[in-house]
Amino acid sequence: MNAVLHVRIAGALLGLLAVINLFVPRRFRWREELAKLSLLNRQIFQVHALFIIVILAMFSALLLTCADAMVEPTRLARAILIGLTVFWTLRLITQFFIYDSALWRGKRLETTMHVIFSALWLYLVAVFSVALWKSLAA
Repeated sequence: MNAVLHVRIAGALLGLLAVINLFVPRRFRWREELAKLSLLNRQIFQVHALFIIVILAMFSALLLTCADAMVEPTRLARAILIGLTVFWTLRLITQFFIYDSALWRGKRLETTMHVIFSALWLYLVAVFSVALWKSLAA
């Protein structure tokens, strides 16, 4: 596995995920759904959603521009890779143990999206954990 190439691919995928998240509010009708919440809860939710996009974009930029540094055996690279591995592992676990399968089971589009995103989370875990493993072995 060419770790630098896969770290860059992961960066591109995180950038794509940030862009996709810009369309989530409309697709899931957040305006109508969030109107049911108190003003404080609605604004907290909106701020959190915005910051998720910002973090995805920042990690995308980091991975795209510094992929070679991310696979070097440095403390900083290892710390970032540990964080990314833990984060995306937890996200993968969430896909199966937090989201109810009733949300996607028996629905063609939703099942397809469940499979695609599960594969994405698994790919990200694999990229970051292999890069970390190579860094620790160096």
